[in-house]
Amino acid sequence: MRLLLGIILGALLTIGGAYLYDQHNAAVAAEAPAAVTRPMVNWDVVGVKWQHLTERARSEWTRVAG
Repeated sequence: MRLLLGIILGALLTIGGAYLYDQHNAAVAAEAPAAVTRPMVNWDVVGVKWQHLTERARSEWTRVAG
């Protein structure tokens, strides 16, 4: 059980760290437009894929529990 909790916590810390890093760099890039910085993660793509995943999970749950 601790192993599973550790894996989940590690994944959340990794994603959270990447998000904070990207948000900090976006704020710095907004202040200095000459500096070109690319985000580590394309959060729009992540959002779309997360939406597709949750829709698929809901439809499968409805099919199984139906």
